[in-house]
Amino acid sequence: MAGRASWKGYLKLSLVSCPVKLYPATSSTAGKISFNLLHKDTLNRVQQKYHDPELGEIDRADLVKGYQFEKDKYVVVTAEELEGIEIESSKTIDIDGFVDAADIDPIFFDSTYYLAPDGPIAEETFGVILEAMRRVNKVAVARIVLSGRERLVTIQPITDGFRLTTLRSAKEVREPSSALDKLNGKLSDDMLGMAAQIIAQKSMSFAPEAFEDRYEEALLELVKAKISGGQPVITKAPERGNVVNLMDALRRSIEEERRPPAPSLGKAKAAPGKVVKAPVKAAEPAKAAKAAKVVAAKPAAKKKSA
Repeated sequence: MAGRASWKGYLKLSLVSCPVKLYPATSSTAGKISFNLLHKDTLNRVQQKYHDPELGEIDRADLVKGYQFEKDKYVVVTAEELEGIEIESSKTIDIDGFVDAADIDPIFFDSTYYLAPDGPIAEETFGVILEAMRRVNKVAVARIVLSGRERLVTIQPITDGFRLTTLRSAKEVREPSSALDKLNGKLSDDMLGMAAQIIAQKSMSFAPEAFEDRYEEALLELVKAKISGGQPVITKAPERGNVVNLMDALRRSIEEERRPPAPSLGKAKAAPGKVVKAPVKAAEPAKAAKAAKVVAAKPAAKKKSA
């Protein structure tokens, strides 16, 4: 069952429209280790507070939004006024036109969503637009208001729905020349041929599900070791020397790629820099907790009365 939609409105193609709902297609926090900020002495979890230069600490409920139009001069905009701003794309995804997917530089891609029909009545119109776009093999370009700003989006047909991707504006994208200088080196045909051979030898299928975050694994091992009271041993990745002779390095790379990997080295090769937990003797619970600095949540200490 689908989760809660992040946006609801209408998908419009010329004079044809149908109700739709939008769902996030990705999660930036799934499976990731996160840390809380603690005071180094008490190990109490700290809290962020808002501070006014005149009033001192203030409540979040007393905050308003202001736009600075001159130095230290602001115009206040209320939540009601912001909610009152509504343009066509606030409620309707009106398709402006269609392009080939290859015409859009991937640097413009931002966040991805799934677009689904909102209710059984919408399915027929939604299905007609979906199948028609699939047959012409085109990607739609449209606009939508998300998180307080209008976004340019692409809408691509997939099985049973659309993939909607927000695009960065041209102002957000930097030109390559801002970071890259013109290359002036002369390239040898022999070295180019050898580099092409290495590329061919390393040909693979894209399988994102096979990717494992080795840093995350090492971090988890570190945390587990500290919880158990052990002293983790962190192995560093081997330092790489400078390449002195490019041609020699290319030849050695070709030979290295030709060698079948040793079965026992497969896992080790895939996870350099892994945290290895040093063997420790069973520690008393109190000592283990002290070594790991594992602290249960506790109320703030009461101030002594004068």
